Amino acid sequence: MKKITLLLFAAMVPFAAYSQKSGGITPQMMEQISRGYSATPAQKAVKNALAKNPISALAVNGDNLSMIDTHFSDVVRTKGRTDQESSGRCWLFSGLNVLRARMIQKYDLGDFEFSQNYVSFYDLLEKSNLFLQAIIDTRDLPLDDRKVDWLLQNPIGDGGQFTGVSNLITKYGVVPKSVMPETYQSNNTSLMRSILSQKLLQYALELREMNKSRAEERKTEMLTVIYRILVECLGVPPTEFEWTRYDSKGNFVSKKTYTPKTFYDEYVGTDLENNYVMLMNDPTREFNKVYEIEYDRHVYDGDNWLYVNLPIERIKEMAIASIKDSTAMYFSCDVRKFLDSSRGTLDLANMDYPSLFDTDFPMDKKERIQTHASGSSHAMTLIAVDLDENGAPRKWMVENSWGADSGYRGNLIMTDEWFNEYMFRLVVERKYVPSDVLDMLKGKPEMLPAWDPMFLPEE
Repeated sequence: MKKITLLLFAAMVPFAAYSQKSGGITPQMMEQISRGYSATPAQKAVKNALAKNPISALAVNGDNLSMIDTHFSDVVRTKGRTDQESSGRCWLFSGLNVLRARMIQKYDLGDFEFSQNYVSFYDLLEKSNLFLQAIIDTRDLPLDDRKVDWLLQNPIGDGGQFTGVSNLITKYGVVPKSVMPETYQSNNTSLMRSILSQKLLQYALELREMNKSRAEERKTEMLTVIYRILVECLGVPPTEFEWTRYDSKGNFVSKKTYTPKTFYDEYVGTDLENNYVMLMNDPTREFNKVYEIEYDRHVYDGDNWLYVNLPIERIKEMAIASIKDSTAMYFSCDVRKFLDSSRGTLDLANMDYPSLFDTDFPMDKKERIQTHASGSSHAMTLIAVDLDENGAPRKWMVENSWGADSGYRGNLIMTDEWFNEYMFRLVVERKYVPSDVLDMLKGKPEMLPAWDPMFLPEE
């Protein structure tokens, strides 16, 4: 018995010593903290309900269950809805859906999709090169340098933003989905991405030990292995193909042979790198200024994400002008906040977390960004706005890439109040951008580091 008592005492000594350190939870503090739950009937009811139900279900606001009015005063007409499956390619689907809507309208097509897999192939190849070349460029910096450490934490991913759309398509063109369809790996990218990351990190350590000329030569050898893995996972990207065009009624129009570049030139033809302006609503930084984020690009010799930071009302003006002219836009937001996926609505009144947990959540948009509580996480295609009699927006609609059966007919409808709080990025054609905003782009942008919160890629 004495032996057991001594052992118990010895085991308690380290904990007792640790608990006396300043800043730790002391027994007295624990006694006070534990009063937060006093087993009132209301608290017990919440605890019992949470034991068997998701928080999102219990936080549903019962006073807001009716469906939002689905009428919109101004709509960009599109056909079909795409599905990114289990991949982080929303940025690509959104960008291609903007071009798809334009092509369907211009050529009176039926359902049509560009091959997301084709662009994904070159996206992953270019990102691999971007990472390896960045490792070469920083090989003289210590391994624990902030930039090197960030690179090693982010070797490759399938998320991204609009500069990836513009740079990749300008460089490699596009093809119809029928020419290079999806594969299991393109729809389910997690393990493929992990394997590519392991290989790239292995290569990074090797490149850091080489002089520049040998490293450049070795990088090409490394990329041949990456290319082979991509072909085995995604297929061989076509260099030439035949495509038959039909109109919306199924009538034959033409049959021709194309390369990805000639197909782009004939059916898209837009200068993606110079015809679009990227806008941001980031209240943590000065408005009416241009910012650039280092390494926030898909192609090493391409463009970083460069945006004009504007008040939300100015962004809305351009969005409305674009929709009224039947032109869809690349749009990104924090999509999971207050999302009712069954109805397809984004509404601050969808969930009542304060009542469920008997506490408030008072942070505003600026504070949420500063604390990483919110950020741009998902890209979609902005296609509609509903304006009141004074021309002010009541609600908006985006075409999503989660399939035709998700949300509201494959779309999400957001209230204007939600738009204010959780919309972050919009890409518009230059013709809808006022001259004073275009003048802002003439100045030198402020460069932000790669680990800036606004770097977060849309997935």
